[in-house]
Amino acid sequence: MTTFTAATTAETLATVAWAAAEETPLEILGHGSKRGIGRPLQTEHTLDLSKLSGVTFYEPAELVLSAKSGTPLAEIEKLLAENGQQLAFEPLDYGPLLGGEMGKGTIGGVLAANLCGPRRLKAGAARDHILGIAAVSGRGEAFKSGGRVVKNVTGYDLSKLMANSWGTLAVLTDVTFKVLPAAETEVTLAVRGLLDDHAAAAMALALGSSAEVSSAAHLPERVAARVAGGGLGSTAATLLRVEGFGPSVAYRIAALKDLLGNAGPLEEISGETSHSVWRDIRDCAPFADGLEKPVWRVSMAPAQGHQMVLALRMQAAVDAFYDWQGGLIWLRMEHGDPEADLLRALVRQYGGGHATLVRAAPSHRAAVPVFEPQAPHLAALSARLKAEFDPKAILNPGRMA
Repeated sequence: MTTFTAATTAETLATVAWAAAEETPLEILGHGSKRGIGRPLQTEHTLDLSKLSGVTFYEPAELVLSAKSGTPLAEIEKLLAENGQQLAFEPLDYGPLLGGEMGKGTIGGVLAANLCGPRRLKAGAARDHILGIAAVSGRGEAFKSGGRVVKNVTGYDLSKLMANSWGTLAVLTDVTFKVLPAAETEVTLAVRGLLDDHAAAAMALALGSSAEVSSAAHLPERVAARVAGGGLGSTAATLLRVEGFGPSVAYRIAALKDLLGNAGPLEEISGETSHSVWRDIRDCAPFADGLEKPVWRVSMAPAQGHQMVLALRMQAAVDAFYDWQGGLIWLRMEHGDPEADLLRALVRQYGGGHATLVRAAPSHRAAVPVFEPQAPHLAALSARLKAEFDPKAILNPGRMA
């Protein structure tokens, strides 16, 4: 296997152009933090973008940051924190869940995987904050889309098209994101001891109120003990995060306490403990151990999620917790079988959604559809897009389908 290390856009373009001319498949790699997601690749050559690194433009007053695609996300988050700013969609770090190190993800991988975290309810995902890109298509042609201001897109917004493409349409070389001020204060209200169905009702009530809850998650009994170094104890915790200016946060937490006073025992969590809780929820820390056990990420209607999990537990040994008000379900299969057909059948039965196999042995990832199979009309559209951007199928071939 040959690894081509590109430190410049020109080197990236030359490598992809060579691969296109030779019709030779390439694995596109940053630091490899998400390498274990998707179907195993069968490629002889790797394009390593880890040296294509560095922030190229940052203007805090304009809330805009541009960086080369191989720039470590940890480096960008540190720079933003020093200026009281953040990537509001708080991209998750897949590293520990997949048996790797924390902080190895890149800013290009953030867009390619359309990453986000618990704040998605309020802030959306990476695709909602991307302003512009520079990239190289599978044809070996460089192109740009968007720029450094919000209202600059005419025609097709190719920047958003790259979101969730997992390196199969083009090789990103530069990305520009909108950044936002970080919250002055963060407080989490925990309702303790609720079962999944009661937790779903409590989260729906809180999200429907005027408290402006930015994140809502439910950690069932025993799962709660696996976040924040065990600081929450093992009792089930239904978590509601409120952010903003100090007096506003205090007022909204008080309103939530009045609203949920009869739901169960209430507990306030603030400071670094609150940050740690949401960071661990973001990164699926409760399932970061036991690497031999498959982990699924299911997105579906919040009102139906706990019902689907209950039905699944009647047929398979599974551990679970909920984010996005119950609309995101993390599942760990305790017996080591991906249970793809069973899980997807139940998701369809309870209103539909998407199930992605995030962690499994290579043999399992090769045997089942890792990403949710598309409806025929969507699959046809995806095939046409792939043919336009990468007609010879040289970029991460077979990773998604």
